[in-house]
Amino acid sequence: MFKSLLLFSAATVLALTPSALLCATPQETAPAAPAAGTKNPVKPTADGLAKAKATYQIDCAMCHGDTGNGKTDLAQSMGLAIEDWTNPATLANKDDQVLFNQIRNGKDKMPPEEAGRVKDAEVWNLISYIRSFSKAQPAAAVVK
Repeated sequence: MFKSLLLFSAATVLALTPSALLCATPQETAPAAPAAGTKNPVKPTADGLAKAKATYQIDCAMCHGDTGNGKTDLAQSMGLAIEDWTNPATLANKDDQVLFNQIRNGKDKMPPEEAGRVKDAEVWNLISYIRSFSKAQPAAAVVK
């Protein structure tokens, strides 16, 4: 009797669940990746870069380092070979779109920045912030 009641309850819950939750497509759960060669569409602002710095400090600095050099105890203990973003050659030939996709989707052991947690505009600002680590890269022009 208890099994029948449990089975009936489960069937009722499933029947009342909106079909959108059961049949979500990838487009509904994650935004599409930018097209190849896409330039950063977000103009850096002081506020946007400040938020990007805060996000970086929380989510990235533990492995990539406060300065972006990739020399951290955690990275070393995990055996990670992290690129040195202070070296101008490191990011010189990387499109913004490539960086966006790596941040959004993760890379190797690096976890993704999920869309529900960090909006696309924040990821684009994070790219501007990361590019500022290189001494030879021109600083992002801040829009006032």
